[in-house]
Amino acid sequence: MTRAQAILLGLVVFGIGGGGYWVFRSSGLEGFSPGIAASALLMLVVLGWTASYLLRVVGGKMTYMEQRCRYRAAYDAVTDEELQRKFDAMSPEEQARLLAEVGQLQADAEM
Repeated sequence: MTRAQAILLGLVVFGIGGGGYWVFRSSGLEGFSPGIAASALLMLVVLGWTASYLLRVVGGKMTYMEQRCRYRAAYDAVTDEELQRKFDAMSPEEQARLLAEVGQLQADAEM
């Protein structure tokens, strides 16, 4: 959710509270009853909103975490392609020496 969407959602929540007051008042509730009813409705909306936020936190569905996972996957793909291209450009002797340095050549020879 972007910052503008969060601000818009906050304004909608306040609008629901104000609109609820006028709906309850026009339905015949008088005195403090419309204010109490509208406040109760607003409280339920805010509690629902907070519960959805907590579920997203616990489930790892936060925007930053999702962006980070997508960025990391894209970065790994580009890096792997670049490393493979450089490895393929090496001579077979250089490839064997590099694999021996990182321990991959011995593991393949033992199998």
